[in-house]
Amino acid sequence: MLIGIKNAAKLIGISIIACCAVLVCTMFLNFYFDVQSIESEITSELSLIYYNAQVSTAKVVCLVSGGCLLITSAVMLMFYIKHYIDTHKKELGILKALGYSNLKIAKSFWVFGISAFIGTVIGFGGAFLLMPWLYALQNKDKILPEIAINFHPIIFLYFVILPTVGFSLLAISYAWCKLKRPVLSLLKEDFKSLAKVKKHKKDKHSEYSFVDDLKRNTLKSKKVLVFFIIFASFSFSAMTQMSFSMKDLSSEMMGAMILIIGLVLAFTTMFLAITTVINGNTRTIAMMQVFGYSQKDCCKAILSGYRPMSYIGFAIGTVYQYVLLRIMVDIVFKDFEGMPIYEFDFPVMIISLVAFILIYEILMYVYSERIKKISIKEIMIE
Repeated sequence: MLIGIKNAAKLIGISIIACCAVLVCTMFLNFYFDVQSIESEITSELSLIYYNAQVSTAKVVCLVSGGCLLITSAVMLMFYIKHYIDTHKKELGILKALGYSNLKIAKSFWVFGISAFIGTVIGFGGAFLLMPWLYALQNKDKILPEIAINFHPIIFLYFVILPTVGFSLLAISYAWCKLKRPVLSLLKEDFKSLAKVKKHKKDKHSEYSFVDDLKRNTLKSKKVLVFFIIFASFSFSAMTQMSFSMKDLSSEMMGAMILIIGLVLAFTTMFLAITTVINGNTRTIAMMQVFGYSQKDCCKAILSGYRPMSYIGFAIGTVYQYVLLRIMVDIVFKDFEGMPIYEFDFPVMIISLVAFILIYEILMYVYSERIKKISIKEIMIE
């Protein structure tokens, strides 16, 4: 096997995101199937309205949450594969020089699908542990008849088997595409040709220092990491603000579950993004230190460019949670009596923003200390 299980074990970020996605979707889709079994027992108009609202809620949660996390997991998987190929290109180039075909090497990437399997299995099992609480919560006023929890094999197929197979096939296909490069391009150092570097007018960049220009280029060269930073900020913003609203719209337990999932997604994605940025620029940081640049300059060049992206993600998350909750209140539960009116909560948004700024800046400080500890000697020996 060209790629071992230990390589797949590094994809813990995919496992965590897959776990969160399957946990939420399994609970609500299982509830959707089980609540349909009692439709014939519903007699009152109020119960029918509440039943339709619960069915719509399950659909919206599965489509919105599951779809968003599925796309994020797929992007993260492709990022990991590209990163693995870029960091092991010499070994892969040697294998191609020895006669291994692109497809034969790419087939080894199926093990990356194990990360999805681990996450989906944990999420599926966790969903059944939480289902009694969810079912009791969704019918806490006893408006609907008793809803029994049943096991639906089709959900296991959709959320465990198919994602595992799909992610393995995606890994193989994407790796095959990325390996379609000449052997020499894999064996030599990855220096950009001067002919491919865009020439800019001198007066256009005359106001930019070397550090500012490096910050701009770092940001442009790591577009996928920009997506991860925005997603992490989005998750923190949307889930923290939404969790406070759940106290009035649903329950404190639902708010706690949303908050925990949001923080897990935010910290996992942020950790992946920032760690990858630093690991991918260790040589650049070392060379800057050699030429006398300070730790502050190194942090500004490598990390500061992502700060505006994080605030953009926070703003998107704020709008997203507001629109989603308005849809739930004004459309899904519009015919249900006693549903509170939802308005945008500015104090909660301010609390969430302050917490985000504090956590983000603390993380930046921690990673700036890591930059200071990068050894020039170790980089030169590699």
